Amino acid sequence: MTMMFNWLILIFLMLGGVWVFCSNRKHLLAMLLSLEFIVLSMFLMLFILLGLFDNEIYFLMIFLSFCVCEGALGLSVMVLLIRTHGNDFFQSFSILQC
Repeated sequence: MTMMFNWLILIFLMLGGVWVFCSNRKHLLAMLLSLEFIVLSMFLMLFILLGLFDNEIYFLMIFLSFCVCEGALGLSVMVLLIRTHGNDFFQSFSILQC
């Protein structure tokens, strides 16, 4: 019963992160934070799943290294947007300006 409750909470967290990602498209920083929230909930799901089946946990280290790379790439894109356009609003720049 508690394992089902844990999975329900984790699925609720992940769907909440997806909902925030889809509904809040004004700032790039808010979208990056919601992506990191989704990745964190996926990490917790993988941790429980791999612990349940007694598999190797080394995959979690690989997953975390990819998550760090994704976060660093997102922050570098945000810094680039702030330097070129002055803010992180999506409405302030056009794709045709590239």
